[in-house]
Amino acid sequence: MDDTTFNYLAPSGEQLARMQRVRTAAQIFSRVIEQEVPEGPDKTYTLRKLREVAMWANVAITRHADGSPRIGIDRDPEAEDYPPTHPVKGDLGSVPL
Repeated sequence: MDDTTFNYLAPSGEQLARMQRVRTAAQIFSRVIEQEVPEGPDKTYTLRKLREVAMWANVAITRHADGSPRIGIDRDPEAEDYPPTHPVKGDLGSVPL
């Protein structure tokens, strides 16, 4: 785990804009869920998970696939080698070799 995992990483201006788009999309989807899904524990669970997903998406915006910060670091993430069988660069849980 990267040393910065539990640190606050101040997002750049471009990252802030991306994060706002994610939050806006989650908010729109939450309104659809509020209107279309019947009241009950499943609706509550769904809205809580949507909130969690939006938060993790914002974390991902400020980090590389290996968990290291995208800001204030001297490395080129595109230069890292992924295994030839790796399905998608940056896929969930992906760590370059």
